[in-house]
Amino acid sequence: MKRRQIIIFSIVIAFSILVLTLSILSLVFDEYLASTIDVIGIRIAAIVIAFGSFGSSTLFSLLILHHNTTVSQINDDVNRRAELFRELQFNSSNYSIIEFMDRMLIYNESERYVERYVQRKDYVFHMIEQNADIDHVASNINDYKFFSFKIPFKVVEGKLISKITFNQIYFERQDTRFFFVPPKGYPYSRAFLLYNETTKRNNVIINLIVKKESAFFVPEEINVFSKIKMDMTIVSLLGVGIHGLSELYFTNPVKIEGDLTNTYKINSSNFILKGMPFLSKEEQ
Repeated sequence: MKRRQIIIFSIVIAFSILVLTLSILSLVFDEYLASTIDVIGIRIAAIVIAFGSFGSSTLFSLLILHHNTTVSQINDDVNRRAELFRELQFNSSNYSIIEFMDRMLIYNESERYVERYVQRKDYVFHMIEQNADIDHVASNINDYKFFSFKIPFKVVEGKLISKITFNQIYFERQDTRFFFVPPKGYPYSRAFLLYNETTKRNNVIINLIVKKESAFFVPEEINVFSKIKMDMTIVSLLGVGIHGLSELYFTNPVKIEGDLTNTYKINSSNFILKGMPFLSKEEQ
């Protein structure tokens, strides 16, 4: 756009200079033109002067247009900056950070939820082991195991939570890592957020799909893990999200619960920010 304006201005200025030069020459030699070409010369001089007036008016109008365009662009830029500042101010005041606490439970997923979600190919509340094929799951249920893990949490900074999503989770056992990712076609896996009336605590629950031959979790045994890392996004009640990495360090269970649940006592929970707060588009 700027290059086009420069070309237009250059043409108008060149034309104006040419007309101005011809106008001055016509005024200087008006007597010669009148005596030589008679009245035609005066008319030619008048036409040249008229064109000169037209050129100067056009140039002045273009200068005004250019000024108005520049002022409009400046105003638009100021408005965008003000809007960005307001959004940043809103985001910085309305994000949420959580802390996982107490204990983590891993147990077999409820058959009711397997039928309700997995068999209907609705995997929004599930994560799948990285090397497994989600297209193979629904039609081959017996080739897979389904687990849930639940962790209590509390909001340590910010507003109430409306949604927690996971981009990746990995469990570490000595030198082995078990990676879980959202199913193919899903940008993230969403967690259940449940409030326990008995303990007065909020809980996050995410379901895991594992190959039957995987060594990730054997319900009949004590499954030892050294660390868990969760790449997650927390969205507040006002729609402000924050992306971070949660690390859990815990004491492994010493026995198996009666319902084959493994309970891990959380000793430390760290939340590492991976970006600035942002306004979640899904909440707009």
